[in-house]
Amino acid sequence: MVYQKHITIETTGNKDLHNITNEITNVISNSGIKTGIVHIFNVGSTGCIGAIELEPGLEKDIVTILDKLIPPSSSYKHELTWHDGNGHSHLQATILGPDLTIPVTKGQAVLGVWQQVFHLECDIKAHTRNIMITVMGE
Repeated sequence: MVYQKHITIETTGNKDLHNITNEITNVISNSGIKTGIVHIFNVGSTGCIGAIELEPGLEKDIVTILDKLIPPSSSYKHELTWHDGNGHSHLQATILGPDLTIPVTKGQAVLGVWQQVFHLECDIKAHTRNIMITVMGE
């Protein structure tokens, strides 16, 4: 069986992080699927999905590390094409990735005690993000 739903998130721009664990849990519950997987996918090239312990220190650390690894700059070749100042946004989102797959057991996502699912906005401007959630199993 396959069950699919999308959720919408309003972001404020770069570094806006949202805990979407409850939304994922609700979709799994509504699916009726007890054993399988849930796949979470950000539609768009400058947002990403991941799993981490969402406490204030790590929320700051993750965006600080991304800016150290791929700092905002006008020297990215993407700027030659679009001149929109978000070359680093695309690269940061690519490193973390647009999706995450989690096992489902007994109708629940298999997550660690301190593990939550997040969406991170890497773009320099605000977006309305659509996130597709697909639950597959039986």
